[in-house]
Amino acid sequence: MESTETNTTSTPSRTNATTQEGKTVAIIAYITLIGLVIAFIMNNEKKNSFASYHIKQSLGLALTGIALGIVGMIPFLGWIVNFLGVFILLYMWIMGLVNAINEKEKPVPILGEKYKEWLKSIK
Repeated sequence: MESTETNTTSTPSRTNATTQEGKTVAIIAYITLIGLVIAFIMNNEKKNSFASYHIKQSLGLALTGIALGIVGMIPFLGWIVNFLGVFILLYMWIMGLVNAINEKEKPVPILGEKYKEWLKSIK
């Protein structure tokens, strides 16, 4: 039983070190599409799990933004959906960036869980 307690206490510190190492890359991932590409390249060698998590969330946001742009080409109804969607996307982006800054591995609101499911094959 004592060894289990020792194991439990050593895991958070290892996770915390991993989080600290990937924090910069995770933050860069949320700053424009170029930042996403740079973060992906920076994380390609080390494969930091915290950075990978936020890269996937940021990629999901980028793909959602592209989809909103395509929907926005449809007159009237598409414009309305695009207009509202941009504000929702902005909220999700801010929450993702705040989570990366606060070193939290938490999905962005609304679609974050789906991004985890859809993008799980990306390493």
